[in-house]
Amino acid sequence: MAAKKRILYIATEMSPYLELTEFSEIINKLAIKSHESGMEVRCIMPRFGNINERRHRLHEVVRLSGINVSVDDDDMPLQIKVASLPNARLQVYFLDNEDLFKRKFVFRDENEKWYEDNDLRTIFFCKGALETVKKFGWPPDIIHCSGWMSGLIPLYLKTAYNREPVFAQGKIVYTINENTFKEKLGKDYVRKANIHTNITSANLTALGDGSNVSMFRAGALFSDAITFGAEKIDKKLLEEIAKMKGKKILAFKGQESDLTEYLDLYHDLAPK
Repeated sequence: MAAKKRILYIATEMSPYLELTEFSEIINKLAIKSHESGMEVRCIMPRFGNINERRHRLHEVVRLSGINVSVDDDDMPLQIKVASLPNARLQVYFLDNEDLFKRKFVFRDENEKWYEDNDLRTIFFCKGALETVKKFGWPPDIIHCSGWMSGLIPLYLKTAYNREPVFAQGKIVYTINENTFKEKLGKDYVRKANIHTNITSANLTALGDGSNVSMFRAGALFSDAITFGAEKIDKKLLEEIAKMKGKKILAFKGQESDLTEYLDLYHDLAPK
């Protein structure tokens, strides 16, 4: 009997916990559909402060405690919490840090001012997600990243984490969504994102100016397959993606899709 395929979702947002765009609902349905089709599924997302722990029944995973994530020469403790996705026997893991995520707003404060540490929060989340999977000891066949905040993960998997046995067989799917911010991640973002000697200057050029489009571009460049989570995608980025070679492309089929096209993509990419 063939082993079950393992699908790891690393998402900026996921319904019902955080709903910034319509794709939050799609990622919820996709995780459930993958599970119901016989795959092993795990999900990881940030534990932003506006996610109600009591309502969603989050609790700390003690066995995963003790991880520190180093970002910009600073060791930051990673707290991991878990909840069961409503109406499904699926676990969603939430990555938390007292200084970076325990605030009541997501990317901007109550005055709509962009958080100056969104660069650190992004790097911490991406590196923390991969360190969490190492702690699991659970090698995924497919790593499906969605949302701009997960845009560093494909780069890290192909460079800093390319020798980790847990990721040796995993294929990367990256979903590009609509642009949701006009700010930049800061002039030091690229330097801070360089977490390992395996990441070259050429690799880092993909991060561009730390804009929304740059994050999507980086995620696309280092992925094995690219999907789209909205109809309205940056036109210049679409032109660039059309020129990328060796990648499977999955067009957006709308909110009413039954998502079978994603499962077909997973089976096509996963090791046989």
